[in-house]
Amino acid sequence: EYTVPIEIAVDEADQWTNDAANGKIVGVPTGFVDLDKTLGSMINGNVYIVAARPKKGKTSLLLSIARNAAKRYKKRVGIFSLEMSRMQVAQRLISQTAEIDLQKIIQGRLKADEWGKFNRGRDEVKALPIVINDLSAINIAQIRQTARRIKASGGLDLLIIDYIQLASGADKKFERRDLEVSAVSRGLKYLARELNVPILAAAQLSRAVEQRASQRPILSDLRESGSLEQDAYAVMFLFEQNDNKNKNVIGLEVAAHRNGPT
Repeated sequence: EYTVPIEIAVDEADQWTNDAANGKIVGVPTGFVDLDKTLGSMINGNVYIVAARPKKGKTSLLLSIARNAAKRYKKRVGIFSLEMSRMQVAQRLISQTAEIDLQKIIQGRLKADEWGKFNRGRDEVKALPIVINDLSAINIAQIRQTARRIKASGGLDLLIIDYIQLASGADKKFERRDLEVSAVSRGLKYLARELNVPILAAAQLSRAVEQRASQRPILSDLRESGSLEQDAYAVMFLFEQNDNKNKNVIGLEVAAHRNGPT
């Protein structure tokens, strides 16, 4: 099935272009207009990396994209949350949907007029076609097995990993951490091709970015593995806009894009 005459590949390319020209959604849009103009939506079979230092909004962005894909575009989304529990993921999704501060939801400090928004947000999130796995000590083989089951049990359109450096390579031990991260990165690339879905994964940046005056990330800041840049179809950075005009604003840069603009 993977060895075909060129005319089959050309027919597939022709179909893709005609679908796009006729306004049919090809791939999975992020729901962020400017980002979708640059990426042209997330294409099946490819890995997309969102990288940042801690507390810069990686998880918030990933969950926003998951919610957009599930709500606006009716895509079935699988989320592997290696850092947070499934309840914490649900709380964040409710917070985004209801537009209520997350701390108020966690602490139950809702005002009288916010309970209605909370209940509507809760019910809306509950109905989304999202599947969550929150096993923290998970390896790439377990991710592959679980993703296959998710797809077999009801379909799968987008897979989200939060985040790469928390996954282990396999049951075997690696001599160096960078080799293990490379194994995870390569495994995700193979999995995206096998399942024919886009994979959106968060990654941690090294501390080197904090030692520069601008604190704007560069590709060499990808922590523990240059293979993340090599395996990804696109690499995006989140960073704090620390000039006077943009206080408390997180910027997003498409730093690498295999077949498109940055």
